[in-house]
Amino acid sequence: MAKFDLTARMSQYLDRHLVFPLLEFLSAKEIFDERELLKAKLDILSKTNMVDYAIDIRTQLYPTEEVPESLKGRRQIVVDKVQQLQREVEPIVDIMGNDEVMKNMETMRDSKTLINYLSKDYKFEIEMIDSLHKLAKCRYDCGNYSVSTSYLYFCMLVLPTNDKNYLSVLWGKLASEILVQNWESALEDLNKLREYIDSSPNHLGGNSLQLLQQRTWLIHWSLFVFFNHAMGRELIIEMFLYKPHYLNAIQTMCPHILRYLATAVIINRGRRSALKDLVKVIQQESYTYRDPITEFLEHLYVNFDFDSARQKLHECQTVLFNDFFLISCLDEFVENARLMIFETFCRIHQCISIGMLAEKLNMNPDEAECWIVNLIRNARLDAKIDSKLGHVVMGAQPLSPYQQLIEKIDSLSVRSETLSGLIDRKLKARTDIRWGNQDF
Repeated sequence: MAKFDLTARMSQYLDRHLVFPLLEFLSAKEIFDERELLKAKLDILSKTNMVDYAIDIRTQLYPTEEVPESLKGRRQIVVDKVQQLQREVEPIVDIMGNDEVMKNMETMRDSKTLINYLSKDYKFEIEMIDSLHKLAKCRYDCGNYSVSTSYLYFCMLVLPTNDKNYLSVLWGKLASEILVQNWESALEDLNKLREYIDSSPNHLGGNSLQLLQQRTWLIHWSLFVFFNHAMGRELIIEMFLYKPHYLNAIQTMCPHILRYLATAVIINRGRRSALKDLVKVIQQESYTYRDPITEFLEHLYVNFDFDSARQKLHECQTVLFNDFFLISCLDEFVENARLMIFETFCRIHQCISIGMLAEKLNMNPDEAECWIVNLIRNARLDAKIDSKLGHVVMGAQPLSPYQQLIEKIDSLSVRSETLSGLIDRKLKARTDIRWGNQDF
């Protein structure tokens, strides 16, 4: 399974604290040598303030060695720093403890008005926000994520969007909410961060490479939210497949994210119209990234190779079982993947042997017959089962005009955005050439 593990690729685009849950998951799965995982944890911890945790991991790695004095001394340094910053922001902590003031702050949309309000009555000085930002970062590095969320929320209310620390506050708040598993707030923070990146390129210096990096990080961080929030499987398709900037980032920087997009489309029966667009992307990127999940869709919808699709479905189960983000989707994935094989097979054949279908679905004949009966009943398919002959006889299944319209709208939307992006790039290139000629 190590060849299908994406932790090494993913960790390049994650905050070090977000890597810990992935390493803990790998430890439980016993895919890699435990000693190597402990070394990875210790390396990450050396760059945080979680000194006690670092000492514990080091003791597990080197049980016969004494803990270095430098590591023991770091604990006191961290405590002193936290206490100093705590004193500097004491007026803010008092404000945060006053529910009435916090409610008033939330109603004020203008940063200047808010700062004047706090400065006039509550001994607030704008310089304190810098100390609060440092304290939130320090608390976060100590593993006190819930405390960090409170401090960063206050920073978000007070700071104007063009402040040098605003982007850092957005990232820190999102990470903290993910780590305390507050998925509603995490989704709100994810949307704020995406809007900030997409609508305020000037805040990033108008640097295309930096924008691409920010979007790549956001794509990876968003997986925590999308695979835990109730609306995640819908939102991941909209963001990854139908937002051209993010699809471009996936194709350019991280095609391995196609595993998660493909899984979301497979388990979301309401978005079957996205399959056609997804398969095109998978075909385009097949030379840079392949895994059993993307290959399953290729075999089924490009090659119509049902035997290979069946084999890949078996591999897919192993991949999902050993993937931190996807393990919770395993049963749903298998159910929907079998349904996709069944539906595709039925479009080609009118009369199908239950025994042959059971083989293609990795099921025994009795189990397959029961599954097909439930499917016909629940999905209201135009099909009948002949138990004596062991056949499924399919009726005509025309696609509803409504569904045809939805598929065409989705396809036209993607094409329109692609054409718009192409026109913008050509106009920019023409402008650059014109200005280049003037320079010469």
